[in-house]
Amino acid sequence: MNLSLLILLPLLTALLILLSKNLAQIRTIGLAGSIAQLGAAGWLLKLFMDQRAAGNTAPHLFETNTVWFKALNINYHIGIDGIALAMILLTSLIVVAGILVSWTMEKLSKEYFFLLVLLSMGAYGFFISLDLFTLFFFLEVAVIPKFLLIGIWGSGKKENSAMKLALMLMAGSALVFVGLMGVYYNTHTFDMVQIGQMGISLGVQKFFFPFVFLGFGIFAALFPFHTWVPDGHASAPTAASMFLAGISMKLGGYGCLRMASLMPEAAHSYSWIIILLATIAIIYGAFATMMQTDLKYINAYSSISHCGFVLLGIGMLNKTSINGAVIQMVSHGLMTGLFFAAIGMIYTRTHTRMVAQLGGLLKAMPFISTVFVIAGLCSLGLPGFSGFVAEMTVFMGSWQNPEGVYRIATVISAASIVVTAVYILRATGKTIMGPISAEHSLLGDATWNEKFAAGLLIIGILIIGLAPFLINQLIVPATDFLMINIDKAITLK
Repeated sequence: MNLSLLILLPLLTALLILLSKNLAQIRTIGLAGSIAQLGAAGWLLKLFMDQRAAGNTAPHLFETNTVWFKALNINYHIGIDGIALAMILLTSLIVVAGILVSWTMEKLSKEYFFLLVLLSMGAYGFFISLDLFTLFFFLEVAVIPKFLLIGIWGSGKKENSAMKLALMLMAGSALVFVGLMGVYYNTHTFDMVQIGQMGISLGVQKFFFPFVFLGFGIFAALFPFHTWVPDGHASAPTAASMFLAGISMKLGGYGCLRMASLMPEAAHSYSWIIILLATIAIIYGAFATMMQTDLKYINAYSSISHCGFVLLGIGMLNKTSINGAVIQMVSHGLMTGLFFAAIGMIYTRTHTRMVAQLGGLLKAMPFISTVFVIAGLCSLGLPGFSGFVAEMTVFMGSWQNPEGVYRIATVISAASIVVTAVYILRATGKTIMGPISAEHSLLGDATWNEKFAAGLLIIGILIIGLAPFLINQLIVPATDFLMINIDKAITLK
């Protein structure tokens, strides 16, 4: 399969949306295009697993390498491993769900759906890139729509939130660019495969690794550069919140993982800093969530905590913890996308996100309330859901590190589950349990499109939670390959 199809499908969908003449056409094209992306991702999964079953052990499959700009040795080099494919599948699910929950969007609908699809194109291009410049190009393509989606269709202090997000992510991009250029001028190539084979000198790694890791870390809500997340999520429209948490923050985690594998000696040297910041993010995010009274802020601060598990797994630098980090990225994308969808459904009907103004919604909105509960239980790590599998894998991998300080960090991080249970159960109880106000008692439940969107994400959560071996079969060969360089670097240390 030609991976360029993953870029061409959303691009074609976006162009057709611009040519649409009415809202019905925009919706139909947007949904058809997103379903086509999901179908392509599913077909790619089948072909990928067939190749692995046939004995193809190449690190990357379906590679294409074409000269883009010869003078600077920039190539359009694309290919995937199991980790990239997991991110592609996550993206395709979030795109379909995001289009469906935006079904009633009427304000500048053509531009709105165009930007949503454009963001997905940037994400696909980012995940399939094996050339650092191409990867950076698609990272920026995925950044641009976020500012407009929040600034135009957002709520509250949307202009301030959009500007804050743009400035923070631009700063992250600048740091990534500096780091990537440093790697290029010392290796004379942007090709990730070539760089991995030839290696990077230790001095260069130690100098430039902080730039790229911190840059991507800003996208992944790395403490203390996480402040764009709560305001951005709170002001964004529902689908944009789903895209921000489900896709955009995964660009950061994925980028951090790839940079750690390209510069393993530096990653090992700085691992204690990564683990420290990740642990702070986990605890800080959990306790900060307890102080929130707005449902979107609750989910936003919770995302900071959950993304901390991704960085913790990467910082531990062993196979189990990295597997956990990848599963956590997928799980968090599904879970937080579902949570934001449920919050958006509630807000559309009640016109409030304040927990104190809600209550008893289970009586009027049984389906939406059930979705809200499922998202919450996944967030607190209940067995049977993806959150449990992801977090337990991270903890098990972290505990494998024999150093006492790292084990203390593991214990502290694991303790955050108790705090998570407190704020999730409290928010759930106050929102959907108890008596219902007269003004909310006659509100309607989810529509067909909202049920379809929630159902897709719930299926993903349950598949990982009940059959984790499926995602392990997909990602383990890729993490095995990553660990070759990482283990070699740790041995040299």
